[in-house]
Amino acid sequence: MKKRLIIVIAAALAAAVLFGCGKTNPPETSENIETETENSAAESDKLNVVTTMFYQYDFARQILKDNGNVELLLRPGQESHSYEPTPQDIIKIQDADIFIYNGTVSETWVEKVLEGVDTEKVRVINMMDHVDVKEEEIVEGMQDDEHEEDYDDGHGHEEGEEVEYDEHIWTSPVIAQKLVEVIAGNIADLDAGNEDLYAANAEKYINELQDLDAQFQAVVDGAERKTILFADRFPLRYFVDQYGLTYYAAFPGCSTETEPSAATIAYLTEEIEQEQIPVVYYLELSNQKVADTLCENTGAEKLEFHSCHNVTQEEMENGETYISLMERNVEVLRQGLE
Repeated sequence: MKKRLIIVIAAALAAAVLFGCGKTNPPETSENIETETENSAAESDKLNVVTTMFYQYDFARQILKDNGNVELLLRPGQESHSYEPTPQDIIKIQDADIFIYNGTVSETWVEKVLEGVDTEKVRVINMMDHVDVKEEEIVEGMQDDEHEEDYDDGHGHEEGEEVEYDEHIWTSPVIAQKLVEVIAGNIADLDAGNEDLYAANAEKYINELQDLDAQFQAVVDGAERKTILFADRFPLRYFVDQYGLTYYAAFPGCSTETEPSAATIAYLTEEIEQEQIPVVYYLELSNQKVADTLCENTGAEKLEFHSCHNVTQEEMENGETYISLMERNVEVLRQGLE
């Protein structure tokens, strides 16, 4: 009995070695190899899109659906301002059909990488080239990491200094519609055989963005308060301009600062108390320290306003999209304007 058991185990081990652990694949034949080669060829025929930020990734996958592969270079939970491409990331860009990046301050690495990319083979799209951009803004009380004073001329630069533009164009659902059109147009241009499909997908998605815009506008129209306060960097310049809101914030949108000055804390605390601002916002992936301090000082509520520049691992696994995250923002904006 024992001898028979040993023989059975040995046979099982041999089968595992032959077919692979936990698999029941048959031995390779010329027919199997041919099928695998055909599948690989079919995959390679699909458009390969590489993006640097979550919003581009999401827009592209809404347009392509199953007709292409979309890859996000920014890992879940990673800040775009501190991202540096790995050698593998650079290879992905070189092998892409379309490479989409946002442009300006947080992606200064792109220009150097593109020096080694054959742009005859890779279509490169800088999203900021397709919208009317605004200068980075410094408002009263905001701590600017490039100047000793907390408040300067309102534009974040001195005379003769190079102008910096606010890169957070995607935070306006109205501008997002234009960005979807740009991505869809480039995809259709490279895959003309599916042009009608991409146009239909883009139209459907733009309708969803128009509905999102209407939701935000309804909240603002129905609110007496028109001011919001961010205990964080402020990436919503295009958003507040779209809906006629004013704001206070601890830092400019692309600031590298995380520790506010005493003057900034004092100023924001005073504004919360004087204007009876009920909600202090913080951004995704923030350490929330400034928000915690202001809430302790004033009793205001702390809420996340998602800028959609990236997502956490949990959000990625849960299938969050630009629309789902921004719809969550509709409700937190409502609470902040009460």
